[in-house]
Amino acid sequence: MAATGVGEDRPSSSLPRQRLSIIDCDVHNAFRSYTDLLPYLPDVWKPRVTEAGFGGVGPGYFSPVGVMRRDARPDDGSPEGSDPDLTRRQLFDAYGIEYGILTGQEILRISTMTDPYYAAALARAYNDYLIERWLPLDDRFLGAMMVATQDPEEAAKEIDRIGDHPRIVEVMLASATRVPYGQKLYWPIYEAAERHGLPVAIHPGTEGSGIANPPTAAGYPSTYLEWHTDLSQNFMAQAVSLVCCGVFVQFPQLRFVLVEGGFGWLPHLMWRLDKNYKALRSEVPWLTRLPSEYIKEHIRLTTQPIEEPPNPDHLLEIFEMIDAERTLMFSSDYPHWDFDDPFWAFRHVPEDLKRRIFSETARELYRLPARTEVTGG
Repeated sequence: MAATGVGEDRPSSSLPRQRLSIIDCDVHNAFRSYTDLLPYLPDVWKPRVTEAGFGGVGPGYFSPVGVMRRDARPDDGSPEGSDPDLTRRQLFDAYGIEYGILTGQEILRISTMTDPYYAAALARAYNDYLIERWLPLDDRFLGAMMVATQDPEEAAKEIDRIGDHPRIVEVMLASATRVPYGQKLYWPIYEAAERHGLPVAIHPGTEGSGIANPPTAAGYPSTYLEWHTDLSQNFMAQAVSLVCCGVFVQFPQLRFVLVEGGFGWLPHLMWRLDKNYKALRSEVPWLTRLPSEYIKEHIRLTTQPIEEPPNPDHLLEIFEMIDAERTLMFSSDYPHWDFDDPFWAFRHVPEDLKRRIFSETARELYRLPARTEVTGG
């Protein structure tokens, strides 16, 4: 269910709160100011931040409804998502969130920057900032560590540095790339992640920016509406690359999480890929099973932005097609404009399936102990 961006008259306000645990797999925490990173950066990089801000460029598409919920802006005017207390009240307390994975915001841009050394320094600084300034504030906060993909060997070192931290639960990459993620260039990242038992996640937002490829297979669209709708194209290409290049054969314990890329596209992609594999399997001799089997075993997807067909039964059919009870995990995307309220967006979903999506699949993936049996505002 997409929010209005204004944060008023939320449809869920009159709905009963289900007594189900919820693990939110996409909560965006932000800086109050880019200078928040200064204590964690080597001196050589500090002038760059103080004089030019964080650096890097966004995709440049204007959203007429804004990118953030307006009610998520703190009273002092700081950016949305930068106040841990407000995040707690509006999301964790309001919806009884058992755990929430902090997935960052501007920091995703590091992998589309031209300077790989600066990008790696920012990743390291952000991770230290996350561990020191966010994770200690609430034991429901979990962290997605960031790495810059321009130098996978350096990224692997960063995973080894903090990958065993008990509150770091995954490695986050930008979904925008110059080279698809299945290729061997990135394998040092996957080797390190598997070594530490961490899933690798990708998140949109940088498509078409910096050194990344155009945001769609057709090139650059004209509007935010097109850009935002077409983000799933990139996720489809990354999933096919991961499977066909043998990432999950080489790293059998690795799990990949596709965050905020939709999921309604997955059935036809699996059907098409399985069909083509049967005729072209000689190109990928390392695959010994149907591609769809690797996808269902190794790839997880988050729910936001949840597809909303006019007939709710069609959504349930998609759930069945993708084995949603094992592949799909809840995410709210707080505090973005298209935030999904769990009690509204999943009102037509059967309880057993809802329980899997809301918490059980994520709990298994991230190996999280139960904090409470009953949640809800």
